[in-house]
Amino acid sequence: MPDTDDILLSARGLTKTFGEFTAVDGIDFAVRRGECFGFLGPNGAGKSSTMRMVGCVSPVTGGELRLFGLDPATDGPAIRARLGNCPQRDTLDEELSVEENLWIYGRYFGLSRKEVKERAAELLDFAQLTERAKDKVEPLSGGMKRRLTIARSLINAPEILLLDEPTTGLDPQARHVLWDRLFRLKRSGVTLVLTTHYMDEAEQLCDRLVVMDHGRIVAEGSPRQLIDDYSTREVLELRFDAEDHGAYADKVAGIGERVEVLPDRLLLYADNGDEASAQVHARGVEPLSSLVRRSTLEDVFLHLTGRTLVD
Repeated sequence: MPDTDDILLSARGLTKTFGEFTAVDGIDFAVRRGECFGFLGPNGAGKSSTMRMVGCVSPVTGGELRLFGLDPATDGPAIRARLGNCPQRDTLDEELSVEENLWIYGRYFGLSRKEVKERAAELLDFAQLTERAKDKVEPLSGGMKRRLTIARSLINAPEILLLDEPTTGLDPQARHVLWDRLFRLKRSGVTLVLTTHYMDEAEQLCDRLVVMDHGRIVAEGSPRQLIDDYSTREVLELRFDAEDHGAYADKVAGIGERVEVLPDRLLLYADNGDEASAQVHARGVEPLSSLVRRSTLEDVFLHLTGRTLVD
């Protein structure tokens, strides 16, 4: 176990309510220095409410929250000075140039003009935006705006970078470019805390993560640990010429560990997918198509909550 000095962020019984509605329901977690820690879950699971408390912009309703050993209720400004915050939606000033967005934000942290310009040049290079430094923000692509938002959140050289659904709405190529930038950040020593409802993103980026559902943590561990604990080594996907795939669930029952019924396919969980497929055919069941693949975090979520991640 790491020393307590390695714990930059911790929560015990953390709770957030809005009137009669409980958005975050007594969760415990800890984030270690230099890791990427993720909150995975569907929309409405409590991820963003948790991040707003961690970012010291929403007061804690109950429980204990500490960042760098400090209490957000009494030390909010000191904590925020050591945080970078990449919100779910870009809040760039589109009438200004790319570099001007960084300059102005840096001045909020009390950096001198010389420091801001030096730091901005470094961050534009990191975000692969140097050639667009003089351009207005408005015509930039979604991926470029997202990289600029992350660059802006790093202007104060934060120890922890908070990322709330950092790649929502981006195309696959832009997402992979952003993942590369975030991986480089982690390698440089920045601690990352992110929320996402993309399973592949969590697998790519997170050293550890928690799965949230209805404001509670339902599982915790590394992506590999969660898959090992809650799924099988392989999954057999079966598609049939039928509107209701549930009609075929009984026909393949007992093959593998369990069967999940989705609107467009059956998922049959087994350690050996090819062997499971042979057993399906031996029963005289003929799917339109079959596919054997490795288990993913989506399979973990289906097992834990019985529904897909993106609702």
